[in-house]
Amino acid sequence: MHIQSIPMWVGSSNNYAYLVSDDESKDAVIIDPANPPEVIPVLNETSSTLNLTAIMNTHHHWDHAGGNTRILTSLPSPVPIIGGKDCEGVTRTPSHGSKFKIGKNIEVKALHTPCHTQDSICWFFEDIASNERVVFTGDTLFIGGCGKFFEGTGEEMEKALNQVLAALPDDTKIFPGHEYTKSNVKFLKKVAGDNKAVQALETFADENQQTQGQFTIKQEKAHNVFMRTGSEEMKKVTGETDPVKVMAKLREMKNAG
Repeated sequence: MHIQSIPMWVGSSNNYAYLVSDDESKDAVIIDPANPPEVIPVLNETSSTLNLTAIMNTHHHWDHAGGNTRILTSLPSPVPIIGGKDCEGVTRTPSHGSKFKIGKNIEVKALHTPCHTQDSICWFFEDIASNERVVFTGDTLFIGGCGKFFEGTGEEMEKALNQVLAALPDDTKIFPGHEYTKSNVKFLKKVAGDNKAVQALETFADENQQTQGQFTIKQEKAHNVFMRTGSEEMKKVTGETDPVKVMAKLREMKNAG
């Protein structure tokens, strides 16, 4: 499996699109290609070596799905648009837990994680040939953080992070929809500054402009306070005992800056 990150709107919203291809068949998909002027050149450059089979989205917000139609019209032949029900031009919405393949070796599993939006889907990719596992989390899980609860509740984000995503193999690498790690670290330091995992994340973020694919589910469970809502430390920080209320309080604190 090969993953090419395509940074978009660098310096403002710092989005990522991802071009993911199967090493053997060269079949590929493009995930969240929201800014066509930055994505189409990459697709053109790789058109002779890769066979684009689908556009995929993590949720319907314009900065993730807003480029679908323009990307589609730039292609020599139509491809399906796979994503949540509210995504631009969507043609297929896999059910939670359903699977499909990309090429010969990549197995994809749809993980419905409603909260940031009600149509949020995280995409778990497993390469059965190379034994690699990754998850594209959109605005549900960030490195060291999580998305705002625009259309959902603390209960939904608690389930999304600490039941659905936490159940993935520990070595699953995380590819989020934005590069927010530096700002996330600032909040982590406020609420868990003594945590050695947080300190390690801060060091990495200080030394690297991009953090996508550099951290695993296991590492998020160590440094991301939104995946530690059941810990005594987070209960003390928030003054709550129920993990759902801890989640909601942490988000409230993060929103307050």
